[in-house]
Amino acid sequence: GDAAGDGKGSPGAAGPGAAPVRSQDTPSVRLWSDYLNVHLHPKSLYVIRQYLHDGDCGCLEAFGQGESLLQDPACLEELEDRLHFFVEECDYLQGFQVLCDLHNGFSGVGAKVTELLHDEYSRKGILTWGLTPVLSNVGVSSNGWMFFPQDPQNSFYRLMNTALGIAHLARHSSLFCPLSLSGSLGIK
Repeated sequence: GDAAGDGKGSPGAAGPGAAPVRSQDTPSVRLWSDYLNVHLHPKSLYVIRQYLHDGDCGCLEAFGQGESLLQDPACLEELEDRLHFFVEECDYLQGFQVLCDLHNGFSGVGAKVTELLHDEYSRKGILTWGLTPVLSNVGVSSNGWMFFPQDPQNSFYRLMNTALGIAHLARHSSLFCPLSLSGSLGIK
């Protein structure tokens, strides 16, 4: 966060996790990443253009969609170039940590990435964290609690993505650890 916009963290700079400072020429906040105050290396970011919030393909909601993204030779080559860039910077590479969602199409992306890492760096450790959201039921019940019933199609996608993600990620990882704040891995 840099309130002055000079990149030096001047005295008016916002602290970590603070909302971005708005001015007349600053666009409004639309995405969670608008709050990201950490400056990431440009080669560590890879934007999947067709699945942007206003992209032409909609949501990345199925395991197979994510898996098919890395079937594209151009996408795979770009990913490998970025990976090799960082691997060559290491003095002593011990392994990799992979964090990916299990409940949507990113489980397929993560599965292909761990497969790539396993094939190219078979002697290195791969620690994979499978992340699932906490599902909230929001609406009003007879006792005053609020909830919404889950959409059956979304529940099916979530279940299949999670199952396929766990199976594929565990196969190519040295250690796979699912993470969720609920006891059900985000599946109801």
